[in-house]
Amino acid sequence: MAQPSIPYKVSYRDVKYPRLEFKTGRLLFVLPFGFEVETLWDKYKGWIFKKNEFIQKCLRSKPNKKIVERTEEEFRDLVRFVVKKTLKELNEDLNKIYFRTMKTKWASCSARENLTINRLMKYLPDHLLSYIIFHEIAHLKERRHNDKFWEIVSRKFNNWKELEKDLFMYWFKVANQKASE
Repeated sequence: MAQPSIPYKVSYRDVKYPRLEFKTGRLLFVLPFGFEVETLWDKYKGWIFKKNEFIQKCLRSKPNKKIVERTEEEFRDLVRFVVKKTLKELNEDLNKIYFRTMKTKWASCSARENLTINRLMKYLPDHLLSYIIFHEIAHLKERRHNDKFWEIVSRKFNNWKELEKDLFMYWFKVANQKASE
C-alpha cells in the first residue's frame, strides 16, 4: 500500500468491525485491536479521497454560511411547530421530543418514535431546520436511507442533496464555533 496522502489518525478500540469516520473533518480509522490500517485503506481509498475532497470544499465555503441567533425558547417553539406540522403532513405520531447537544448529528429519530434534536440546530436557518425535522420524521415511515426513504423526502424537498451539502458545511461552522462557547 502506498502511504495515504490524507492526514489521518488511528484509534484501536474494543470494537467488532473496523470503520472510517470523517466526523470532525479529519479521517479517523476506528479499528479492532490487531487490525491493519492498510486493509481498510486499500478497500475504501476511492471513497476516502472523494469524501476528503467534499470536506475540503465545504471548509472553503463555510464563511458564506450565516449563523442564526435565536433564544432557547424561540428555538424550542419553532421545533415544536415544525414537528407538529410535519407529523400531520406525513400522518405520523411521535412520543417525545428531546433536546440535547449531540457530537455527530443534527437529530435522530428512534425506533421508539422519540425525536432527539441537537441543540446546535438553533443556529441553522429555518429551511434547514425544517428539512432535518422532515428527514427524521420520514424515518418513521422508512428506517433506512434507501430509495423508498429518499422518495418520501423528495416529495417535499426535491433539493435534498443540496440541503445535505449545506448541513455538512454548517456542521463545521456551528459545531466548531458554538460547541466551544
